[in-house]
Amino acid sequence: MRRRKWLVTTAAGLLICLFWSFLSSLGSGGTLTWMESKLQDQIMQKSDADRAPNVNIKLIKIDQASLDNLGQFPWDRGLYAQLISMLADAGAKAIALDVVLAEPGSDPESDKLMAETMKKYPNVILPVVFNFKARQDEAGELETESISYPAETIEASEDQQGHINVLQDTDGTVRKLTVGLKNDEGRMIPAFSVKLANYLLDQDQQIAWNEEKSGWFRGDERIPADDRNQIATEFYTQPREEMSLETGYDAQSFFDVLSGNVPADYYNGDVVLIGPYAPGLQDEYLTPLSTTLKMYGVEIHANMIQSLVAGKFSSKAGQAVNYGLIALLTLIALLLFERFTGRKAFAIYGGLAAAFILTWIELYQLKSLFVSFTYPFLAMTSVFIYCVVSHYVTERQERSRVTNIFGRFVPRTVVDELLASGEEVTVGGQRRDISVIFVDIRGFTPMSEKLQPEQVIQVLNEYLDICTKAVFNWNGTLDKFIGDGVMAIFGAPISQPNHPELAVRAALEMKRQSAELEERCLREIGVPVRFGVGVNSGPAVVGNIGSQMLRLDYTAIGDTVNLAARLESNAKPGQILISEETLARVQGKFVTQTIGEVKVKGKEKPVLVTEVLGEADADESGTINESVNINDRLKGREGA
Repeated sequence: MRRRKWLVTTAAGLLICLFWSFLSSLGSGGTLTWMESKLQDQIMQKSDADRAPNVNIKLIKIDQASLDNLGQFPWDRGLYAQLISMLADAGAKAIALDVVLAEPGSDPESDKLMAETMKKYPNVILPVVFNFKARQDEAGELETESISYPAETIEASEDQQGHINVLQDTDGTVRKLTVGLKNDEGRMIPAFSVKLANYLLDQDQQIAWNEEKSGWFRGDERIPADDRNQIATEFYTQPREEMSLETGYDAQSFFDVLSGNVPADYYNGDVVLIGPYAPGLQDEYLTPLSTTLKMYGVEIHANMIQSLVAGKFSSKAGQAVNYGLIALLTLIALLLFERFTGRKAFAIYGGLAAAFILTWIELYQLKSLFVSFTYPFLAMTSVFIYCVVSHYVTERQERSRVTNIFGRFVPRTVVDELLASGEEVTVGGQRRDISVIFVDIRGFTPMSEKLQPEQVIQVLNEYLDICTKAVFNWNGTLDKFIGDGVMAIFGAPISQPNHPELAVRAALEMKRQSAELEERCLREIGVPVRFGVGVNSGPAVVGNIGSQMLRLDYTAIGDTVNLAARLESNAKPGQILISEETLARVQGKFVTQTIGEVKVKGKEKPVLVTEVLGEADADESGTINESVNINDRLKGREGA
């Protein structure tokens, strides 16, 4: 049985492990991936103290005030050239224009001016846009339909170009920075943020693509980018934090800087991003910081720059690590939850879940490593649920088995009451008022001599079956079989105020039901099988007697039990003898006949014994007891 349970549990654990491993291998999409992303969003959010923006990253906003003063888009490119020249001459480290200039402008002179500006100031960065296929042929790929470079009329060199693609996850949220993308010729084009971050980094910390090692490096340190050249980005500002310069990136209006209201010298030594900052310009994205409030693209680039400069690159563990974690938690959960049940199991589950959560958080805090959380946690929870259900089913089966076994000794109603009480079965007893029946076969020894052992067992089983059914029919407890005898208790373990009456009625039923067995035995083996019954009522100690660890017997002991046994030994074939105490409690309910005082073993004085002849009719109760005497009964037997 234990081997079978072990095999079933092992198979269940293996199926759980394979199921969650398979789901984790399906990649992005679905509720669980969304949950995983949200958990990572929460752990990556920074406190107000940690979210201090880099003071050397500043924004110039193409906001509504600028649109109102300079006119609606598209603007003349001479405006950009003028502002860029002002900033570069004032000592800005780098200037990035987050406005796509893929087509020649309407004014060739403005394009020419822009081209001269680009040639004069090599620290100016213009955007490249990759237009991806709406439907990718393979998962994980980034296949392009076209690439939009700065217009040739602007004459931007390759070193002055960076892609501005901000890729969203399936839930529309920007969580990752695409460090670089390859064009049709296989040339790697760094991200806008990479180009600008290098202006804030020391020479030995520059971020660059290493073709030989096929990876991105920050100095000598490899950047843990995935197959799509993406890394998780940190966010140092909340959306719309331009309202507070203390917590957001310094952001000034394009018009204010161009008109001189904000002096160009203000940007000396800084990296400056110029980009849309108005809702109508449609350059807004959701970030992990808010599910409703979007962040402008130019500020997302600023956060990406600071994330690259900080150099804290979080990475995701490989799929093999996630498989191993799922298997490990499944195994640990199986070993623990198969051993512990009930409240202990729930406490251990809580402790195991807390330990896993803390480990998951610490891996990010100390190692910037994300291991899969959802799938291992659900694998562990699945094992816990399976074990709880398994233990419950096993306990129900065991309870049913014990109930069936116990039901062979007491009626099912008594079993149900005992189970409902929730009381433990322990060594010890209590004083109870009960009635005890002893039954024995008369003529069993001669019968055993005449029959084969198999026949003896058959007759004995039929006799015991009659006794057992009679006891159960009247809600008694079968105490034990004593050879060819039976002991039964009424009034315990469930109290029964009328237990003397129930005991007598059970004895009468035994007598009636044994008539057919008696006739058959007389016909087949020539020896009648008749019962002798003794019934006594009174106090006795009732409870579990024996070894607490090995075996317990539920029984009754005391003088009341002993007298019932003595009455049974004095009963003639077919007689039901009751004590004076039992008679007093069933007076008027049965036809009885006084036998007289009888000397019994273990008693100094004789005891008054009465024979029960049958049930009293309703109109005769109270008078029959005195209408029959022992002499008349004996004469009737002699006549027969």
